[in-house]
Amino acid sequence: MSSVQVLHVSHAVNTGLAHCVADYVEYQAKHGAQVTVACPGGRLATLAGARGADVVTWKAARGPGPGMLAEAGAFRRIFDEVRPDVVHLHCAKAGLIGRFVLRGRVPTVFSPHAWSFLAVEGAMRRAVLGWERFATRWTDVVICVSAAERDTGVAHGLHGRMEVLPNAVLPTAIEPIRARPRPAVREAFGLEPGVPVAVCTARLARQKGQDVLVDAWPAVRAAAPGARLVLVGDGPSRPALEAAVDAAGAEGVTFTGPVDREVALSWLHASDVVVCPSRWEGMSLVPLEAMALGRPVVATAVDGMAESVPPGTGWIVPPEDPEALAGAIVTVFGDPEGARSAADAGRRRAASAAGGDDSSARLLDLYGELLRGRRPPAEVGT
Repeated sequence: MSSVQVLHVSHAVNTGLAHCVADYVEYQAKHGAQVTVACPGGRLATLAGARGADVVTWKAARGPGPGMLAEAGAFRRIFDEVRPDVVHLHCAKAGLIGRFVLRGRVPTVFSPHAWSFLAVEGAMRRAVLGWERFATRWTDVVICVSAAERDTGVAHGLHGRMEVLPNAVLPTAIEPIRARPRPAVREAFGLEPGVPVAVCTARLARQKGQDVLVDAWPAVRAAAPGARLVLVGDGPSRPALEAAVDAAGAEGVTFTGPVDREVALSWLHASDVVVCPSRWEGMSLVPLEAMALGRPVVATAVDGMAESVPPGTGWIVPPEDPEALAGAIVTVFGDPEGARSAADAGRRRAASAAGGDDSSARLLDLYGELLRGRRPPAEVGT
């Protein structure tokens, strides 16, 4: 595979997805592939460049809109310039533009990183799902990050080839954080000894369910006076979340704003419980990161979470259920021995899932499978 030219394409991401793609890039570059990443900039561009990729700017918004024709034209020009052997499209926007432009002319891999049709309802869901079903004809393989994500796709009528390559947390990212004494990390963040702290680190967006956590927080404070909630990250829901905190009179809530991964991981390390209240996921990295750091986890019963947090390693509650969420957090705060037991089991679970190179190696092998028997890439539009 030393001569393969790979083009990864994504909209702007500054979250765990950036690290997933960067891990693929690093492995592929180290094993002789020529890797290009097309994205609008941000953390993905920085990480990919540092890991051995050529980075080109693809100006693309996160969602659909009037700029899509220009985005398609820009993608076409990038493709013709790079002339890749394999194109790997990440998330819905790149999946839409890339497959529409390429139409199967070269081996095309699509990673949804959580199905986009789960984000919408009614007529919009039917339209998005209809597109995904149609686009399977232009997709050589869909990469799912969990068996649940694959099963959800199949249950919704997506019958193309799907491979499960789970997300993993590389030890190199975790070990420097874990080596720091927790009391010192907490002190650096201004957290008083003995104060129970819940941390939620994710993009502030409806998908991630921070609004449900804010709704649950007054009940947590009633049971654990003085408890702190730290919402790590930024995103489009921040103004609404801040307004909800004010309206509910929820005390002890902190918004960190945008932070880099080292700071986000440090907040996980400082926590007494890590809360993942998502409405939908493919397979979130955060529970694995938390468990690798020895922190108990409360998560919702959505795709990928149950695989990340199997029985005995944390607490699973229904999505969009503030009462159940509050109850689980209070249980963790009130049962230190049970929390330690779950955290120890979670650490062992994270260690067993730390083989990020396994997924990266399988992906590179998949590229080779797809290339066998395919003609060299032609210019799009010819």
